[in-house]
Amino acid sequence: MKQKNTEKKPLGAFLSYFKNHKGLFFLDIFCACLIAGVDLAFPLITRSALYDMLPGREYRTFFVIVIALVICYVIRSLLNFVVAYLGHMFGAKVEADIRADLFRHLQKQSHDFYDHNRTGQLMSRLTSDLFEITELAHHGPEDLLTSTVTIVGALVVMGSIAWELAVVVGLMIPIFMGVLMLLRRRMGSASAARKAKTAHINTEIETSLSGMRTAKAFGNEAQEIARFDRANGQFVDAARGFYKTMGQFHSVMEFLLCSLNVVVIGLGGYLIMKDRMDYRDLLTFTLYIAAFISPMRKLSGFSEQFATAFAGLKRFVTIMNTQPTIRDKEDAVELEHVQGRITVEDVSFAYDGDLDVLENVSLTVEAGQTIAIVGPSGGGKTTLCQLIPRFYEVSRGRITIDGKDIRDVTQESLHKNIGIVQQDVFLFADTILENIRYGRPDATDQEVWEAAKKAEIFEDIQAMPKGFDTYVGERGVLLSGGQKQRVAIARIFLKNPPILILDEATSALDSVTEAKIQRAFDALAQGRTTLIIAHRLSTIRSAQRIIAIADGVIAQEGSHAQLMEQGGLYAQLYNTQHG
Repeated sequence: MKQKNTEKKPLGAFLSYFKNHKGLFFLDIFCACLIAGVDLAFPLITRSALYDMLPGREYRTFFVIVIALVICYVIRSLLNFVVAYLGHMFGAKVEADIRADLFRHLQKQSHDFYDHNRTGQLMSRLTSDLFEITELAHHGPEDLLTSTVTIVGALVVMGSIAWELAVVVGLMIPIFMGVLMLLRRRMGSASAARKAKTAHINTEIETSLSGMRTAKAFGNEAQEIARFDRANGQFVDAARGFYKTMGQFHSVMEFLLCSLNVVVIGLGGYLIMKDRMDYRDLLTFTLYIAAFISPMRKLSGFSEQFATAFAGLKRFVTIMNTQPTIRDKEDAVELEHVQGRITVEDVSFAYDGDLDVLENVSLTVEAGQTIAIVGPSGGGKTTLCQLIPRFYEVSRGRITIDGKDIRDVTQESLHKNIGIVQQDVFLFADTILENIRYGRPDATDQEVWEAAKKAEIFEDIQAMPKGFDTYVGERGVLLSGGQKQRVAIARIFLKNPPILILDEATSALDSVTEAKIQRAFDALAQGRTTLIIAHRLSTIRSAQRIIAIADGVIAQEGSHAQLMEQGGLYAQLYNTQHG
């Protein structure tokens, strides 16, 4: 699907989605206009029957017209079906297009975007906001156009019957529209507040459900309920403000609309008393007022719907106008035939422009070399490894792979050549087979099995009742910590990248399994560039080089024996772990 222009104003961005489904849109509008035509014709036919057919005893013509009207209303019901069915399908297609563009745009966002936006809020934009936009897409243009046609048509016919009454009715329209616009602005503000609180409570629900096991482990269910109740109460307060404004809106509209009948009856009665109007004209006029009020109510509903949906539309456009902080250059090239030589040249980095996490770090890792990165928590180990796949942009300096600055290559090709196993493993709510296959979506079942064997997880999977078709649960909750990590490791075996980053990849494994995995890692690392972040120093003694990082700088560098002989940070860490 072609990406829409994200720099448009909210209304322009919204209307741009109509063009992909203009056939459905125009069919919906055409059918709605035919329905309006039938509604406009009925009072005219009634007036003709009262004036001509019945007084002239044209009974045959009268019943032919009645039968014709029945047929027209059968057709009208079919047209209503088309409007209700295909019109809503048009809205659903627009919603799907908007959601697809929004999801694709979210996929392009950098890591820092997700550092500052909570999942529940983004979910609200992908679901509830878009539903209201869909309703506007279906009903908005249809109600606006057909109501305008019906109102203008009714005024023209009413003017031909009694221009005095038509003028009075026409003068009430600007009053109606003025009140409509005034109240719509108030409803828009109230709707935006309600949506913000809805997103907030979605966030609280998502957080609470994700942390349910932690809450139970600490016996903090009451605290979670209290936090939810606070968010729920804020939602109710915001909803109260919105519905109060909506109630005022409806009550004022109903008063204005119902007063039309009083005005018409009063003024029409006066004209009959003066012999300037016939009771049959007044009856016809009253029928037109009924036809007139219906589109006015639609306009009222459209105004309410527009206010509600526009608040969500602005939130949608705000995200679509948020560009990724890390983007490919226009002349970015594919990173191909990677040997794996990594060079870090005077790199400094700070999150959100605060104090540097890394400062003037320089490091060269030769192709096929295995290095370990150790140091105290918060020293910058993980940050350094997140800069290599360009999850974050360096503040100063540069990083190259095989001599190519990573800012000069496409992010997709960069990520395809780097495999990462993190301490916090994420598994999708799917089968073990599909979670491993995620490393290479086109892999065969046999290749998945081979990757599982290398990761020492094959026998565990075979012992499960459904084998590779075992469902792992939300975030892999149905597997043990060691099993989750080995599934993630199997995924990397399947991906088979030239560069590996192992961030505490064996931390959740028991000693026996860790030894097996270590042998598998040693085999996998042959001919590949491997960076191992480890707190358990017993797992990295076989590394060709060890880098000790503290306070954002490289404090020591060398082999295990060299660093133990030197003393300092590495020796202190090692001796602490080994008594």
